Amino acid sequence: MREHDCVVLTRDLKDEGLQAGDVGTVVHVHGQGEAFEIEFATLTGQTVAVATVPASQVRPVTGRDITHVREVQTT
Repeated sequence: MREHDCVVLTRDLKDEGLQAGDVGTVVHVHGQGEAFEIEFATLTGQTVAVATVPASQVRPVTGRDITHVREVQTT
């Protein structure tokens, strides 16, 4: 995975209010891909969270993925 790639969370990130299946954009690759800085945004482009995510908790988007919408819970 590289910068600007869309990726999918494979585990919830409760502290950030993110759920497995949420889609984000890689904004920075740490090391040799051990972790990624990922921006998660609404469909209108509003940033919800920027999180550092280990490679084991994210996967690339594939041609078989479909977009699904959920409302972000605000605190």
